[in-house]
Amino acid sequence: DFIAGPRRLAGYLTAMIQRREPRYIGHNPAGGLMMIALILLSLSCGVTGWMMGLDAFWGAPWLEATHETAANTIMALAILHVVAALVESWRHRENLVMSMVTGWKRAASGTDVDHASPPR
Repeated sequence: DFIAGPRRLAGYLTAMIQRREPRYIGHNPAGGLMMIALILLSLSCGVTGWMMGLDAFWGAPWLEATHETAANTIMALAILHVVAALVESWRHRENLVMSMVTGWKRAASGTDVDHASPPR
C-alpha cells in the first residue's frame, strides 16, 4: 500500500488540488512517491560518488554531472517534502513534524485512510 499506482496517485492529486484530500495515517500517495524518489536518488548519489573514486571513472564529466544532479535534486525534494509536511499539518490540523519525531499520530476516524487497520 505504500507505493501508489498512477490511478491512485492521480486521484489523490486531484482531490488535493480541490482541497478534499483524505487524511492518511501513514504517507499519502504523493508522500510515498516522494520517499521512493528520495531513496532512489540517495542510492544514485552514493553509487556515483563511489564510482568517482575508482580509477576507471576518475574525472569522468558525465559521472560528476550525474552525481551533482542527484545531490541537487535530493536537496530540492527535501525542501519540497518539508514544505508539504507543513502544509498538510495546517490543512489536517495536526503536527506532522512532531508525529515524525514521536511516531504518534491521532487515530483514524471518519474518512481517514489507515492501511494498517482492518477495513471498516
